[in-house]
Amino acid sequence: MWKVLNLLWILPGVLANDDIHLKFPTGFTIGASSAAYQIEGGWNASDKGVSVWDSFVHEKNWLISDGSNGDIACDSYHKYKEDVDIMKNIGLKHYRFSLSWTRILPTGLPDKISQDGLQYYKDLIKELRSKGIEPFVTIYHWDHPEFMSRLGSWTNEVMVEWFVEYARVVFRELGSMVKFWTTVNEPNNYCEQSYGGKKQAPGMDLPFFGNYLCLHNLLKAHARVYQIYNEEFRAKQKGKIGIVIPCRHNFPKVENDTESARIAFEFDCGWAANPIFSKDGDYPAVMKQRIKENSQLEGLPFSRLPEFSPYWINLIRGSSDYFGLNHYTSKMVEPVPRNNGTPWYQDSGVRSFVNESWPGCPTDWLRVVPEGLGGVLRDIKEAYKNPPVYILENGVSSYPGIADYNRIEFLYGYMKSMLLAMNRDGCNVKVYTVWSLLDNFEWDRGYTERFGLVEVDFNHPNRTRTPRLATKWLSQIIAKGKLIKLQDTYLYTQPPPPQPQAAAMFMPFFPLIFSFVILRLTGFVS
Repeated sequence: MWKVLNLLWILPGVLANDDIHLKFPTGFTIGASSAAYQIEGGWNASDKGVSVWDSFVHEKNWLISDGSNGDIACDSYHKYKEDVDIMKNIGLKHYRFSLSWTRILPTGLPDKISQDGLQYYKDLIKELRSKGIEPFVTIYHWDHPEFMSRLGSWTNEVMVEWFVEYARVVFRELGSMVKFWTTVNEPNNYCEQSYGGKKQAPGMDLPFFGNYLCLHNLLKAHARVYQIYNEEFRAKQKGKIGIVIPCRHNFPKVENDTESARIAFEFDCGWAANPIFSKDGDYPAVMKQRIKENSQLEGLPFSRLPEFSPYWINLIRGSSDYFGLNHYTSKMVEPVPRNNGTPWYQDSGVRSFVNESWPGCPTDWLRVVPEGLGGVLRDIKEAYKNPPVYILENGVSSYPGIADYNRIEFLYGYMKSMLLAMNRDGCNVKVYTVWSLLDNFEWDRGYTERFGLVEVDFNHPNRTRTPRLATKWLSQIIAKGKLIKLQDTYLYTQPPPPQPQAAAMFMPFFPLIFSFVILRLTGFVS
């Protein structure tokens, strides 16, 4: 009898929700992110060189949705102090931004180092630190020197050593002020879009060849930079260095089809992550097998997926102090039937698609699936033995205006999914970062999509900034150290509907009544 009574009191808390898990752990920080080409402007300020994105938007502007460019963008090159003040007012604890390769090395090589370019980043870092905001610095976010694109860009292995020399200058000049480094942003997405397609710079459009070569060389470049940081800078600078990988969660169309979800994860996330975080230190076995089989069917004497030598396997394996994660959305997956003698569909043999019931947003490729973030965190935990995960991009575009209720709903849902994965399931997440601080140049989408916590008026010569409602909500959850729904804050102005007086009288007994009904239905009591 006492056991039953105990269940009656405990069950409501178990069934009601997971709110007990919604506190941020001690030391956990929330920040915002950006990228150099997307916000800085100043494309030809001082002695800055021409980047691949500078030339791409000037020569192929028809590939940008609104024909725009990043020549001025948010003008953060001149307005960085205002941006830091906004971050301070929100209460953000870290800021992830990237460096412009050609702002620091105008020719792309260390024969000429721009003191003006270096000073800009030194001033930005000092301003952040003066306001108690930790700089998270990305060395490469897709904007290499233009001349390198004429030599094949990342399909050419010579890029590896050029990137190493650039990184060495960066560590030497900025490393004393930076404790958190990212080598490369989203190598798999970047290679798919820019080398497997043509809509993003350098737009090489070499599907199933260029994308594989690109990522192969980027992983080598990342590992070499990790190596020189270890050998030349870590002992004195004592920072962390890693890579950022975009990963989605995959829901099988047929509930028990775990194989399709696993293969989709390997071809999406594992393509870049497996060589670094797995004990094998190589591409996923299923990728190697299926791409090799397809290559043979195409009459090729080699696999389109390049092979790592033992030297590179050993150098790449373990070359990250953390798992940098960018996550926005999820997919449904199903296998594509294959007969003998026919190729694997899209090399993977798995079709990915959108569940039409998932809510959308102003961005057509982004469906809102909060449980996907918790899902991919558990995927990473299982696949790579629970490494420390730094979420460095997660966000959604909003509708016109500053009342971005859809962004608050998105952030609440995704952060709740993250906290459940952390506090209930033991996933090792250290930070959460919103993409993005400001509305910005969204690559081939131009200024047609607004991902910013802060609205930017791109028609105003001063690029006027206006914080959106989500900044006030973020301020509250950061200050309280726990996740709070919008309607539980002073920002929510709509009064709740009045409770009938009779219902109010019995409200304290609802949990007991509800528990008794559940126990009757499940047969615990008769």
